[in-house]
Amino acid sequence: MQKFRFEYLAASLLALCTFSATASGNESESNERPPNVVLIMADDLGWKDLHCYGNEEVDTPHLDHLAQQGLLFTDAYSAAPVCTPTRAALMTGESPARLNITNHAGGHPNNFQKPGTDLITPTWLRHLPLERVTLAEQLKAAGYATGFVGKWHLSHRSRSTSSTDADLPTEPELRPEHQGFDINIGGCRFGGPPSYFSPYGIPNLEGKTEGEYLPDRCADECIDFITSAKADGNHPFFLCWCNYSVHYPFQAPADLIAKYEKRTGPGVENPTYAAMIEGMDTAIGKLLDAIDQQGLDEDTLVIFTSDNGPFDANVDPLREEKGFLYEGGIRVPMIVRWPGHVSAGTRTATPTITMDIHATILDVTNLKADSSNTPDGISLLPLLENESELKRESIYFHYPNYAFHKQNRLGSAVRSGDYKLIKYYDDDSVELYNLNEDISESQNLAKQMPEKADKLRARLEAWLKETNASQPQHAK
Repeated sequence: MQKFRFEYLAASLLALCTFSATASGNESESNERPPNVVLIMADDLGWKDLHCYGNEEVDTPHLDHLAQQGLLFTDAYSAAPVCTPTRAALMTGESPARLNITNHAGGHPNNFQKPGTDLITPTWLRHLPLERVTLAEQLKAAGYATGFVGKWHLSHRSRSTSSTDADLPTEPELRPEHQGFDINIGGCRFGGPPSYFSPYGIPNLEGKTEGEYLPDRCADECIDFITSAKADGNHPFFLCWCNYSVHYPFQAPADLIAKYEKRTGPGVENPTYAAMIEGMDTAIGKLLDAIDQQGLDEDTLVIFTSDNGPFDANVDPLREEKGFLYEGGIRVPMIVRWPGHVSAGTRTATPTITMDIHATILDVTNLKADSSNTPDGISLLPLLENESELKRESIYFHYPNYAFHKQNRLGSAVRSGDYKLIKYYDDDSVELYNLNEDISESQNLAKQMPEKADKLRARLEAWLKETNASQPQHAK
């Protein structure tokens, strides 16, 4: 299997030699070789789940060390409070509102109406269309070897207002290998693995040994990819590792579960969940060690983040969890390491959002957004290199759907400076919070500060109009 992947990658790299750096109309601005890029996304990992973010009871030494080597973001946000929209935003650089990929695939039916309410959810896309230009496609055209490992969740076949199921590609044709990645290990329509232990039940990831742990196996696949890319020597690489961890089902090695069963306190209420966090950290550590041992660390930008907040986990001091527009649903960890560019052991409270990762990777690889995309993020490179602060007024969120738990209210949100406003569609009300003083979002300031609330509401509504965001409708 390893030999086949190496030969496949070598063939892909040979084909890349026929492309120029001007692919998609983007001309390299430097003769220097651009960096390798390793993008690691956790699934359902909360803002405070890591030790370096304040979870004192869970051991995450490898991600803690990554933070010591780079820049830790205290106010990073996912593009949505659920996974599929965030992943689509990461791949395209566009907001879920603009993409009309606003909920997790497959989610509830289109025009869903929750019993006891009169709101009807809008029609939305459940897959990333093949015609959308992805980050991987741009990097591949610019000469990068591109590898995907883990959770994709962007290939669910769905019916839209202008298509029938017969018009859509089959699910395999929507997987990463058809969206710019040379190899795809484990990426399919699944939102979570049937099992974290082999046999996994994932259609394109067979276990090597019975009982092997999925994070460890994915780490090995990542190491195989970067090793093959280094052996080629002529091209930089882009590795996107989207962990299935720590998404349900909650499963972890028995010894790690036993370890956390002996601990008490916030963060270890669910010993299996805590064990999954450490298990993921260990697997990521294997990849980071391989990058360092192969002498690739100086030439590799590493970005770690999560797709949304956690489910059924301790989020204190934040409010709510996955599926909500409160901080617990959308504030996530994010760490960036790039020796020689990012100062070690630093922190920033600058608000960032998933689409910024897309813009940043394009910037550091001397590429511009594809002409068919409308960028909703901005490059973090000036911030990473400590040259200047980001010049942005607001970041926005749109979630006109019910999460799988159906406990959330349909709404949209904007954060501007320290203030965050949430607009709800059921009664057209708003909530306003000062996150600097009230990170738990316990004191609604909308009535106390009507001018601020009106200003942010107008800003949010203008953005919703500009992105042509879909809107829930009241039943007649």
